[in-house]
Amino acid sequence: MTGVAVLASASVALTGCGSGDSTVAKTPQATTTTSTASITAPATPIPTSGVAAPPSGAAPADPCAVNLASPTIAKVVSELPKDPRSQQPWNPEPVAGNYNECAQLSAVIIKANTNAVNPTTRAVLFHLGQFIPQGVPDTYGFNGIDAAQTTGDTVALTYPGG
Repeated sequence: MTGVAVLASASVALTGCGSGDSTVAKTPQATTTTSTASITAPATPIPTSGVAAPPSGAAPADPCAVNLASPTIAKVVSELPKDPRSQQPWNPEPVAGNYNECAQLSAVIIKANTNAVNPTTRAVLFHLGQFIPQGVPDTYGFNGIDAAQTTGDTVALTYPGG
């Protein structure tokens, strides 16, 4: 992502001064420096797509790891009814959770998108990465997950102060 931002900034800087810009004539010409490539260090190819390639030694992301940044969470949260107390939508960034698309049961804790000191929180439950919309009792008021009590098919939710 950083590479994209740098390329976009460089593009804006280069297009900001065109041949019709009066400052071009006053700006000293850049000196060109030639460098010879080392025989021991081959040149690194520059990606043409604008997206930096992952390092060759990096392992691919584990789809069965906890992923609180999953786009599935943001999509589900955006489709939930508004918080009944504040009438605000829910913040898609989880406060806590163990979302895992391979788990029999996983959950994220979200809060109402409000500036209240104590916003409403609720648990959103998933089965194999899919939202469980029906058959779930009241899930409001939880603020975390008790990892010691949570297993592959059980999620232990915690209340504030307990």
